[in-house]
Amino acid sequence: MSDKKIDISQQSRSGILRKLFISTLMLSAFTFGGGYVIITLLKKTFVDDYGWIENDEMLDLVAIAQSAPGAIAVNGAIVIGYKLVGLWGVFTAVLATIIPPFTIITLISFFYDAFRSNTWIALLLEGMQAGVAAVIVKVVIGMALQITDTKNPILIGAMIIAFIANYIFNVNVMLIILCAALLGIGKYIFERYRGGNHA
Repeated sequence: MSDKKIDISQQSRSGILRKLFISTLMLSAFTFGGGYVIITLLKKTFVDDYGWIENDEMLDLVAIAQSAPGAIAVNGAIVIGYKLVGLWGVFTAVLATIIPPFTIITLISFFYDAFRSNTWIALLLEGMQAGVAAVIVKVVIGMALQITDTKNPILIGAMIIAFIANYIFNVNVMLIILCAALLGIGKYIFERYRGGNHA
């Protein structure tokens, strides 16, 4: 983790909101490739750089953002904003997330024909796809390593089965998330039951 870790308990609400707005705005403005890329950079900012959220918490927040309806970038901003500063955090993070794409899409709409026929822009977008793919691979590997570090055979097995189900058999991702959620609930109930029997 970065040396810039900040103790959130020592920060004023306005200070946190300001940092949250600026960070989320910058990420949204300069991130290309969709929600999974911005989720990766949210993790780097709020887990690695600021230290406001733990790795395990970030995994949970990503799962919530992915399972909820709507754009994953906005959902990610909602859950992180709420975790940090409650409802004001939600409003701040969502506003910062939607301002850049709204502005850019509005501008592009006025010059759509020029963008569509511009060879240089087409080549630029194709090149950016490689960078986007690299960022997504990086976050996937990082999250997978966090799961394997738990040395929990149930979680590791579930991760492998989920990958095979989606990548090979094209099982709907929402069904996979639902099954994983039920597995997590079942694991929690089982561990509580076993703990109660040993009490």
